[in-house]
Amino acid sequence: MGFADQRFNVNLSILFTELPLLERPAAAAAAGFTAVELWWPWVDSPTPEQSELDALRKAIQDAGVRLTGLNFYAGQLPGPDRGALSVPGEESERFRANVDVAAAFAESVGCRALNALYGNRVDGVDPAEQDALALENLALAARAADRIGAVLLIEALNKPESPLYPLVSAPAAVEVVDKVNAATGLGNARFLMDLYHLSMNGEDLPAVIERYTAKTGHVQIADNPGRGAPGTGSLPLEDLLDRLRKAGYEGWVGLEYKPGDRPSREAFGWLPEEARAAR
Repeated sequence: MGFADQRFNVNLSILFTELPLLERPAAAAAAGFTAVELWWPWVDSPTPEQSELDALRKAIQDAGVRLTGLNFYAGQLPGPDRGALSVPGEESERFRANVDVAAAFAESVGCRALNALYGNRVDGVDPAEQDALALENLALAARAADRIGAVLLIEALNKPESPLYPLVSAPAAVEVVDKVNAATGLGNARFLMDLYHLSMNGEDLPAVIERYTAKTGHVQIADNPGRGAPGTGSLPLEDLLDRLRKAGYEGWVGLEYKPGDRPSREAFGWLPEEARAAR
């Protein structure tokens, strides 16, 4: 087993960002990949013009790649925000306005995984109030995902880089997954296991894999330290992905790492070209 036995997709919100959005799907295809994922591309608009949605859909289809993951609106990302759904007021309203838009776009390109970032804690607001709002909005998102046959992903981030984000461990994120599934009865909420973020939190990654693979709907990787490509840090990513496979994970592995100072097309030397096209 090893890297060649995985199904990889490229995150076009962190790789190929030297190119305009509509050129990135073709760039990923030129690098040998057949699957991509995206954060919500319109950070200032949860409800972009239909022409913008159509243009991105055409770029994905013309490139011959598959969109396998999409974030709901999450505020300024990259930037200070880490989601909108638990933030009272305008931001949570923007999230709700985005839910059906994101789900419809995902359905139009055959995307079956939607990621909902929880959002930062807000000064002066009771965390219990934020958590109640989050559960309400996550249930809304789970129902929208279910209508298109998709899973709803809930992600743990890391505390050093996201100090106001409350889900900074695998158990914390999985607890929310369980609450959403209990609230909706749909069972389509799943854990997004980002090995970089979990490693930054100091978690025992083999133990996380053993305990939570059955509840995992997507995996993302970057090396640590540095959030670079595999091999630039010290994480045993090949071994960890092998463990995931042996634990029963057969889903996508998102490449969500920084290319460094080089063009993104040169950031894949660790992965043989024949292993980049998903089978």
